[in-house]
Parts: sequence; C-alpha cells; structure tokens
Amino acid sequence: MKILISGASVGGPVLAYWLRRHGYETTLVERAPAPRKGGQAIDIRGAALTVVAKMGVIEQIKALRTTMRGMSMVDGDGNELMRSYEETVSGGRFDSPDIEIMRDDLTAILTAATEGAEYVYGDSIATLAQDDDGVDVTFESGRQARYDYVFGADGLHSNVRKLAFGPEEPFLSHLGMYVSIFTADNFLGLDHWQTWFREGDAGGAVFSDRDTAVMRVNLGFGAWGQSTDPIDYDYRDVDQQKRLIEEHCSGMGWEVPKLLEAMWKADDFYFDAMAQVKMERWSKGRVALIGDAGYCASPLSGQGTSLALVGAYVLAQELGRDPLAAFDRYEERMRPFVEQNQALALENPGQGASPESVQRAATSITLD
Repeated sequence: MKILISGASVGGPVLAYWLRRHGYETTLVERAPAPRKGGQAIDIRGAALTVVAKMGVIEQIKALRTTMRGMSMVDGDGNELMRSYEETVSGGRFDSPDIEIMRDDLTAILTAATEGAEYVYGDSIATLAQDDDGVDVTFESGRQARYDYVFGADGLHSNVRKLAFGPEEPFLSHLGMYVSIFTADNFLGLDHWQTWFREGDAGGAVFSDRDTAVMRVNLGFGAWGQSTDPIDYDYRDVDQQKRLIEEHCSGMGWEVPKLLEAMWKADDFYFDAMAQVKMERWSKGRVALIGDAGYCASPLSGQGTSLALVGAYVLAQELGRDPLAAFDRYEERMRPFVEQNQALALENPGQGASPESVQRAATSITLD
C-alpha cells in the first residue's frame, strides 16, 4: 500500500517509520523547503519514551538532551526572584525519567531513522478526492498521485484537516495566549541555564542551546482564558507576527529590548496561539490525523510531542493489524490518553500542572 503523510516534523517521521515496518510504502510531503530549524525545547515522557526505545533511537536522543543545570526568574529590573537547581519550567524535575531535547535535534534523529521513506520538501497538498479504494491527490507543484491513505501530521493549522474536514475554526479552542520562539546570539552568557521573566500580560524565557554560543528565546503575551476572540493574523506572515510581539512586549524591561532587536534578525522565528484542537473524530474515509493536527494539547500541557509520538505508533500498529478496523481502534485507544493530556493545560493556569498529574497522564496508555 502507498501512504502519503503531510508534515515531516515529529509525528510524520515516526508514523513513516512504523508503517514501513508493517510493509507500507511511505511518502512525506513538507511545505518548508528543507527540514525546519529552530524551535523550543520539547519533552518526551511516559509512553512516548517507550516509542522511541522501540525505534532504537533513545540513546541518540539522550545524547542530545538539553542537560540544563537549573533556572531562575527575574523581574523587570533584572532582580532575581527565585532560583532552582532541581527543576526547570520547560523540562520539569531533573530526577524524573523525562527527556528534554531541542525540537530540531529530535526531528533530525527521527528523520534519519526513516531510511527508505521518500521526503518531498517545498510542496504541499492542494486537493484531496477520495473514494472507497483510495485518495487522489493534487500537489501545489501540479504533480498528481493516488494513495491508499493520506495522513495529516501537519500541526495546529493542518492543511489535511482543512481539506478533509473543513475550516479550522470549529475545532480550535483558544486559550488566550500567544507565543514566539527564535534563536539569538547568547549575549547573556547562559550556560545550560534558563531565565524566565514576566511583566503584566507579557513575558517569556531565554535558555542556552547545546551550542552555548546561541540561545533560544521565548517571547509571548496574553493571559490564560483572557479572551475567547482570537487575534486575526496571517500565520504565514512572519513580519506581521514579529510586529505583534514587538507591540505587546516593547514596554518590558530587563534585556527585552535587546531580545526584540535580535528577533528581527532571526531567520527561524515561530509564532502561534496557545490553542487546543478538539474533534469528534480524527478520521474521515481514508484520511486521518495525528498529533497537533487532530488533538493539539498546546505547549501549556508539555505533552504535544509525546502525543504525536504515541499517536503515530498506535495508528501504524492498528493499520498493520487490520486496515478495516484501524481507525476505530486508533480512536478507542488514543482518545482517553489525549483527553488526560489536554487537561494538563487547564489544570493550574499560569503555574503548570503538578508533576504527579503530568506523569499520571503521560503513562495513561499501555503500548504493546
């Protein structure tokens, strides 16, 4: 069987890996012209650790983990409010089994593991037309092909979801916050350290990369539940997004003016709303969704990456067992897991879910 996967970040490559193990021919199409660089530190927890262990890449992932030494929080004048050598906001407690890794490092490892899968960069799906036996696909490049199944692993603003299920608005639940992430020169001299800051409804964090010559910067604004009306912006217009960050963060103190200056030079800038995706069903005919495309939990949950890893594994496993029952079994196994992990973002607004809740949700599915 021939499978088309839209999205080549985390869920897409993992799905391709396991589908190839079950004998499927896989093609991944990615709108970006090359593997995306940059991104935030992401976590692999609970059942997701089982997935990467089964793939044989867990030691590679451990070798590239962030190895943070700790974190601090400062006020608008740069005065330190607290410091911890036991945990970080982004990665949790150091004595947990969780692995924190930069998004682009993880993507590189997962992509390399999918030997034999075809990757097509700089293209996207323009149309889908499915019947009982397959899906006819027209790409934006003009190329046409037919596949047995099409899977969307293409994020919060999933193109596959839009084509198969309709506009995104009915499926998105906005949480009132917006976040950006980009890379900058490490002019703060951070050494495996992260510093968090907030003034009013704006704030963020800076943390050193594995290469301590650079740092990842997180700037955002808004308050959880503050507004149910999302800001109208073009999620492909990077300059507009940078202007939004500057508008909401320019009044902040500490080193924020320098961070904003660095933002305008960054070529890996990412911006989006904090939102969740909630759907009654993640498949329609021969099209199905995984990860953020179908059940985004938002960065506030800390479980987006783990949901994508586990979802890809479960979908591939069920498709390999029985294609006719695969989507129903995928729903049956994944939905309780998704609901528990989405609830993490809502448990304690502004503070984050408790470590006990996170571990309970992360291990609430059994993988065989």
